[in-house]
Amino acid sequence: MKAPLVTILDDEPAIRSMLSDALEEAGFRTMAFSRATEFEAAIRQTKPDVCLVDLSLPDRDGLTLVHRLALEQGATVIIISGRAQVQDRVTGLELGADDYIIKPFDPAEVVARIRARLRRDAPAPQTGDTARFNGWTAHFARYALEDETGVETPFSHAEGEVLRLFLERPKRLISRQAMQEALGGAAGDSFDRAMDVRISRLRTKLREDPKNPRLIKTIYGAGYIFLGDVNWG
Repeated sequence: MKAPLVTILDDEPAIRSMLSDALEEAGFRTMAFSRATEFEAAIRQTKPDVCLVDLSLPDRDGLTLVHRLALEQGATVIIISGRAQVQDRVTGLELGADDYIIKPFDPAEVVARIRARLRRDAPAPQTGDTARFNGWTAHFARYALEDETGVETPFSHAEGEVLRLFLERPKRLISRQAMQEALGGAAGDSFDRAMDVRISRLRTKLREDPKNPRLIKTIYGAGYIFLGDVNWG
């Protein structure tokens, strides 16, 4: 079995070298790029398990790239950036990033976060890659929701994490704290806002009435509950 592949996109040679050395020593395979165009050409040929993406790129807007990666590639996306403002972190998570690491950082922390993300991404033993519920089929292997007529709508890796959490715990209250513990990330306003955005997008893709959703119910002050009947496999 091949070691997980981590792609590194950063225009600073010292950071690319530092991350590559730390990750390879930890047993990962790596590919490093200084420009988004080279990175995008490479991932058309191979699928990374984790993408480390700097936001300050010389040839592309990093946030736009993160959003496209999260929606189309299905890889875990971790932002590495010198932008430490809360709004930057919130925006990155809202656009689909799975984690946000602020420069300067210890490469050992990056390795630990990648390992933690990959452990969370591993399918739970009792579930698989396909779940059926209320006329919908969720295909987690290809990050798509299929309706009864066969029309598919893509969802991001981050949205898929939330959807899987709901589908694995149907008709059970899931508190904000439980979501934070299951999905990772620091608790606080940025996590709460990112969850609100992801749940809102899932409701839109499930064609829910935002004023009266049938499947994903908000229990104010307590959390969320998924009311569908779910069958895996």
